[in-house]
Amino acid sequence: MSGKILVVDDVATNRIVMKVKLATACYDVIQAESGRTALDMARAEIPDLILLDVLMPDIDGFTVCERLKADPRTADIPIIMITSLDDTEARLRGLSCGADEFLSKPVTELTLLARVRSLLRANSRNAELRMPTQAPAAGFADAPVPFKQAQTECVGLLMAQDGVGRRWASGLADRIREDVKFFTRAQALEASKDQPAVFVIEADAHRPEAALEILTDLRSRPATRHAQQIFMLQESHPELAARALDLGADDVVVAPITVQEMALRLRAQLQHKRTSDRRRNEVTDRLRQAVIDPLTGLYNRRFALGQLATIAREAEGSTRSFAVLLLDFDHFKQINDKFGHAAGDKVLTDTAKLLQARLRSLDVIARIGGEEFLMVLPDTDLEEAQRVAERLRAGIDQADITLPDGTTRVPVTISIGLAIGGHRTPDASVSDLLETADRALYAAKSDGRNQVSVGTISSAA
Repeated sequence: MSGKILVVDDVATNRIVMKVKLATACYDVIQAESGRTALDMARAEIPDLILLDVLMPDIDGFTVCERLKADPRTADIPIIMITSLDDTEARLRGLSCGADEFLSKPVTELTLLARVRSLLRANSRNAELRMPTQAPAAGFADAPVPFKQAQTECVGLLMAQDGVGRRWASGLADRIREDVKFFTRAQALEASKDQPAVFVIEADAHRPEAALEILTDLRSRPATRHAQQIFMLQESHPELAARALDLGADDVVVAPITVQEMALRLRAQLQHKRTSDRRRNEVTDRLRQAVIDPLTGLYNRRFALGQLATIAREAEGSTRSFAVLLLDFDHFKQINDKFGHAAGDKVLTDTAKLLQARLRSLDVIARIGGEEFLMVLPDTDLEEAQRVAERLRAGIDQADITLPDGTTRVPVTISIGLAIGGHRTPDASVSDLLETADRALYAAKSDGRNQVSVGTISSAA
């Protein structure tokens, strides 16, 4: 089954008819005959979507919807309200309660299934972005960086020349706090940091396909792919509405529509956009934390070893060489003991910046231990690697690294072990190279520190 759907209706015949339609489309359907049962089942089953009748004998659908949206366990479940009521007041109340859509009976199977597919797709996409709140995976334990929402957002209107949208567009300014601006197709497709959070795309009655093209163009471009889209029809056209939803529209409205209803739908889409942006930001930040050393801002051991394996694999069967450098601070424990751990942390962070500034953008640098760093230099032969290593060593020896108070200079030196991989050592594994560099580092320490030592694969055997 591709989704679990809770059907809530006090009339058994209505539930059965709905179940048949949904089961034919391979959805798993569960049923509730009352508002209280619906609340219990939603909390127990956590369905992917709820089809909710409004008129029920115990608790009406408006109240059920409000309670579901107020409960953190069920707040993210999309809700379609389906009812025999067909008046503006009921529609506005349903949308105000948090319903994602309000459909009046009779509802065609085409319209219903298109709405279901659209909401399930959006809910699945959002579920992928949700970070676990308990038992986080390794590398995802730290809190994310606070998300900063843009102070001013924009609603972009792409209105047909002979459409109805322009008649009520000016009234939106009094009902939503976001800027409301008219866009041409070219303006909407132009990459810009000021792209609208929500687009309203009105289909021209004579050329509706053109609006579908705009919808797909916006969805395919990096600058606008995450914007919410409301597709607006000038008259009822179920087939076109279903196509728009399947092509990625987040909502479809049919004129005539009141300014109040459009404002409610816009506020809902704006909230969806903010939630999605926040979750994407959290995922990006958690992934960054999983590969970045929090103290120095360099890569961590796991990521660096993966990069080393990739560089080694790319060099196989070619004439290319690459260098592996292991760097360790000399007498780092004395720095901590004499000046304190805060001073030691500053030495690490300042040194990391100095090293990074002296490497190419394609080079890999990581902190792999307390005071040990790994550097991988692609497309680098032995002679060049020695020059780079010596430049790094001398740069740290001459660097003006001070205590956190900014006055006392801390003497810092490093030792470096170097190994060369690639066509000159085709049989050397990544482990061989790391062991060779480690032995060379030990030799640099034994020979007096503050120097570069070159290892060979034979010495590691």
